[in-house]
Amino acid sequence: MSLSPPNSNPRILVFDSGVGGLSVAQEIQQKLPFAPLVYASDNAFFPYGTKGELELIARVDAVFHALIARYPVDIIVVACNTASTLALPHIRNHFSQPTVGVVPAIKPAAAQTKSNVIGLLATPATVARTYTHNLIKEHAANTEVISVGSSELVQLAEQKLRGEKITSERLKPILQPFFDHPRGHEMDTLILACTHFPLMRDELKEQFPAQVSLIDSGEAIARRVVSLLGERQYAEQEPEHLVVFTKASPAVEALQPQLFQFGIHKLDILEV
Repeated sequence: MSLSPPNSNPRILVFDSGVGGLSVAQEIQQKLPFAPLVYASDNAFFPYGTKGELELIARVDAVFHALIARYPVDIIVVACNTASTLALPHIRNHFSQPTVGVVPAIKPAAAQTKSNVIGLLATPATVARTYTHNLIKEHAANTEVISVGSSELVQLAEQKLRGEKITSERLKPILQPFFDHPRGHEMDTLILACTHFPLMRDELKEQFPAQVSLIDSGEAIARRVVSLLGERQYAEQEPEHLVVFTKASPAVEALQPQLFQFGIHKLDILEV
């Protein structure tokens, strides 16, 4: 069921607890340049990684009902690893729009590695989750996976997007476990398993040898969105992108200049 007005391009909801999902939004924009986006950040409840499962599902349900009532959309992208692993079945059961979630790129990384040593950089919750362990067993059983969890890196990505420079000195302690691992020197592929982390791709790339390639799920998610929307003719018109936060704050105001880089010029606050 399409909720866009007749003869208009489909509108896509991209949702995250913070601003990491902008890395996914950017990939979608590249593949669907005429589709308008609603980027929604539940910053009032950020970060999601520290919340309990039932608490988080209830929160996501409340936010989605409020969002979709005000901003009708044709497809939902849950651009948050924590929300995807915990709340995706609930969202699919309670909302009619097709829904795409984020899965750590363990399968493509295992297929790509030549050394059979890959790194997984994620939030501590994603590293610890049974869901992630099952993905490793299923797709990387014969591969050494060095897992490192960091909440601090999420905060650094948010700070970078608000204009702060992130120095090598701040990154080195976070990434040191990769180098301390007995097989760390063999690692040739690093999975950025939080949507915040591709926002710091350049800074992260500088910390590793040239042989280490960085991989994330953004492009695969964008392909899935294109597939679910199906074959259609898009009106070649400038889309109006919108960002929605669940709480007004100085940090939100500081973010506005950076949002322009994503073609987002309209900002709303939806208190939930």
